Amino acid sequence: MSLIRGADLVASPWKNGGGVTREVAAFPVGAGLDAFVWRVSVADVAVAGPFSRFAGIDRTLVLLSGAGMLLDETGADAVTHALREPLDVARFEGETAIDARLVDGATRDFNLMVRRGAATGDVGIWRNAARAQLDADVVLLFCAQGSLDVTLGGQRAATLAASDTLRIDHARALSCEVEGQGALLAVSIRYTQA
Repeated sequence: MSLIRGADLVASPWKNGGGVTREVAAFPVGAGLDAFVWRVSVADVAVAGPFSRFAGIDRTLVLLSGAGMLLDETGADAVTHALREPLDVARFEGETAIDARLVDGATRDFNLMVRRGAATGDVGIWRNAARAQLDADVVLLFCAQGSLDVTLGGQRAATLAASDTLRIDHARALSCEVEGQGALLAVSIRYTQA
């Protein structure tokens, strides 16, 4: 188990200048964008424009703050993913061509990327108090809003402020209780068996 403080995350500017990304965690550690199995990050989106494509990657995007964004898929059977309220979620394949439109100014969003065939990832949204049984190879508990106390297996684990993350490896049959006022993104990652 490790605690990742949001204040310690390092901002990296995008090549196109449209925003910055802060990597929360990735596997393997230090893997580049072409070699990760999974990656979790927080992005500040300053201007509208096309999303970078990631072939073979399944993506989940959660709006954290801002007036929202519309993600327009291009091509046949195109859809628009509307993220208008904090904690709205969009799921799409990384190879999909997407143009982002900002509703009214900059946004901050949470991004889970998982390499298809190597792992699967789910994001659950827990508001205020919650109880769950964790069952995944890796669980990341990201505090999206407020302040939350996390208890694991009956033991107090951490108090999470906004943008803090608790990473739990080998989270099998582990009880989890969350108390406080806020919202938490519960990321469950399961490695694909060879």
